[in-house]
Amino acid sequence: MPKSAPRVETPFRINLEQQKKRAKELLQTFQSYQSADQGADQGVEDRTKKKLAEHTALVRFKQHHPKFSSDTQTPAKLSDAQLVIARELGLPSWARLKAHVAAMRQASDSIKAQESAPDAETTTLHIRCGTDLSSTLPAGGFIGDFLEYSDPYGQGPIIQDDYFIKTRAKFLHESYDSLFENKPDDPRADKTLDSSIAYLENADTRLKQAALQYERVVLWFEHDGYDQLILARLLAYFAEAPAPTILELVSINHFPGSARFIGMGQLPPEAIRLLWQQRRTVSRQQLLLGKQVWKALGEASPLPLFEIAKSHNINHLPDMHDALLRHLQELPSTLNGLGLTEHITLDLLSEGHKTAGQLFNQLMKVRDPLPWLGDIMYWFILQSMMQASSPVFEIAKGDLKKPWPERLLTITATGTKIL
Repeated sequence: MPKSAPRVETPFRINLEQQKKRAKELLQTFQSYQSADQGADQGVEDRTKKKLAEHTALVRFKQHHPKFSSDTQTPAKLSDAQLVIARELGLPSWARLKAHVAAMRQASDSIKAQESAPDAETTTLHIRCGTDLSSTLPAGGFIGDFLEYSDPYGQGPIIQDDYFIKTRAKFLHESYDSLFENKPDDPRADKTLDSSIAYLENADTRLKQAALQYERVVLWFEHDGYDQLILARLLAYFAEAPAPTILELVSINHFPGSARFIGMGQLPPEAIRLLWQQRRTVSRQQLLLGKQVWKALGEASPLPLFEIAKSHNINHLPDMHDALLRHLQELPSTLNGLGLTEHITLDLLSEGHKTAGQLFNQLMKVRDPLPWLGDIMYWFILQSMMQASSPVFEIAKGDLKKPWPERLLTITATGTKIL
């Protein structure tokens, strides 16, 4: 996205006046529930809507306000409704909500005023496992260079030898590129084995030059398995190779907003400026833990990775524990042979046929406990599920010529039995 392009509204920009109004409406609805007003003068449809709204308000109070978790008849005040609103948005209190909104506004004003770049005081390289911050960082006033270092280590072979890059490139080319054969206009559709090798080698070369060319390197990663496994790879590298004078990490697992936080790519520029203030120097313990995780990821057995996840040292990287356990949940279940993504897919299909795009949307936004997939990675899983002698879902023959998101999937009797 060009830096000058207008940015759409985002659920991670919170309007305080709007939240005040929502709190008042929530309080009114909850008090209506507490008064047990049946609305005798209303029609059946209106009474039904009113009862549904009251039930929803009750659930929200019980879920987010400790005072009402068991006793729902305690008189509610506006401050109680405000606490519910704040916690729904991912903040512990109304005061913290107000402070967050003020900080976001201040960061936005700094961008508009074109104040000095946050990373201007020293030569800086920002490393991210994707392109999602390549435009957001400049839009937020950052001037440092950007390196995309991405490879979905959660899929495919991790064989740590001299042929590692070529092995990974071969997997990426053979497993992913064919998924774009019916979508030639997609920029990812023209990849060759040589281009995959060149991309990985270029990223690796730039990583090796980082300590020589930059005084500071900042790693931008969130909490999911995709990010954390790549983070482990980078930490393992810097544990043994010369590190820059300043090596810092921005690592988050949530951000206040009205939608589920999945990744930094959802966030507006002012949010990135706030996250910059939360960066921390990478410690020697974190480097060594990353090295341990990376080594274990290449083992033939999953047990070393599991043992690291259960060790005390895992606390040096707060988001690594959950990411490793989610990664291990892709192994076949001892109950039905399904990895977790496969299981969720069949579970969603058991509710009715859906397009692959609808499945991916529900998987990421609702059903996966720790979303980690990109769209191409999910199409790869669906295609792998089709290789069984007795299919677990069907796709109409005509749909096979459509792009993956438009293909309609229907669970089979075998899929239902396995589920």
